[in-house]
Amino acid sequence: MILSTTPTIDGYTIREYRGVVTGETIIGANVFKDFFAGIRDIVGGRAGSYEKVLRDARDSSMREMMQQAQAMGANAVVGIDIDYETIGANGSMLMVAVSGTAVVIA
Repeated sequence: MILSTTPTIDGYTIREYRGVVTGETIIGANVFKDFFAGIRDIVGGRAGSYEKVLRDARDSSMREMMQQAQAMGANAVVGIDIDYETIGANGSMLMVAVSGTAVVIA
């Protein structure tokens, strides 16, 4: 499965548009509090544990989107958009949402 943030993929022709696909992952704020309580790997202003949680959430959302695309018979997703939003009371949770268009390329 080829994934792209662009509307086309160089070297391929889009033969069919199968529809919009999405994936969402929500992480509770307590996950972040747990990480910040014991962070020891802040180097140069970066928090590796925090970044890993965000990366894992993004990867989970992308997997969900890819599974939807495969179920639709697509072999690629184009125009992918990735959003990070706080939701819930007082922004107590973080949502990672991805969306794109499932296509058949050749």
